[in-house]
Amino acid sequence: MKVAVVGTGMIVRMVGPHLASWGWEVSDVAGTSLQKAQAVTQELGGEPHVDLGRMLALTCAEVVYVATPNHLHHEHVLRCLRAGKSVIVEKPLASNAREAEDLAREARERGLFLWEATTVYHQPNFKALRELLPRIGSVRLALLNYSQYSSRYDAFRRGEVLPVFDPKKSGGALMDLGLYCLAFAVGLFGEPSGVCYEANVQRGIDTSGVALLDYGDFKAVCACAKDSAAPLVQTIQGDDGYLSLRTPPSQVGPVTLRLNDGREETVDRNPQIQWESEFLEFAEDYAAGNAGLSRSREALELSLAVSRVQTRARQSAGIVFPAD
Repeated sequence: MKVAVVGTGMIVRMVGPHLASWGWEVSDVAGTSLQKAQAVTQELGGEPHVDLGRMLALTCAEVVYVATPNHLHHEHVLRCLRAGKSVIVEKPLASNAREAEDLAREARERGLFLWEATTVYHQPNFKALRELLPRIGSVRLALLNYSQYSSRYDAFRRGEVLPVFDPKKSGGALMDLGLYCLAFAVGLFGEPSGVCYEANVQRGIDTSGVALLDYGDFKAVCACAKDSAAPLVQTIQGDDGYLSLRTPPSQVGPVTLRLNDGREETVDRNPQIQWESEFLEFAEDYAAGNAGLSRSREALELSLAVSRVQTRARQSAGIVFPAD
């Protein structure tokens, strides 16, 4: 399957080299400069572009992978959809829930695929987690943490404002690492009735924080940080046992079930490369036509729910983006 790429940043350099082994062929790359686009095409193949409109008019690809800064997702995805292209967009789907719904509406009306590249839902271990969840009885607490000291935080401390810490570019800990925690919770439990985000805010952006999701009979705590690090352990506690993972929520590593009677088992079904499952699923859905489109709509509804929770959480902390 041919795919055109919009963006030349780190995630493209990480995912791109694996695309061919998953059945994807890069046909075009659009960047902010010809030099940047050429650097990627030299590695991945395809034709370089600096004009997105021209690329969309010329490309033979039916699918576009958008991996640009957060604040540009809405504009770039919308242009791709209006050009008749199905889209894979890096998380977050958009800067806020309103923009996300706007993109979903456009995709539905045009009968196009719109996938958010959030690894969580597509990992085989996450599906195993869903299967194991009833065995721990009634859920009482979920404790999720993605805290990782950012390589860009030192520059932020010196006064430089890079996109990941720039409110004008829809940055912040919640929009980046926090999304994985929210996706983990919403993917397992659905949309919570209450959301509150207590954030550590510097210069208008959250560098870390804790979101509390209220599910009535139980609570989920989602901690995220780009200004500090911590051991990454995810735990779901029930009255008959617990489930735990010792990886970031984005990877959904081996899942351990521990029951109150002492029984324990560990499940690990994931491939070695963390993005493999999602791109294989996208290709499978696309090849399946209408049946695949229906499946992709279910995943899109989950992405929209996460966007609503993320927007509510961010706004509860008083963090405002121009897109709002």
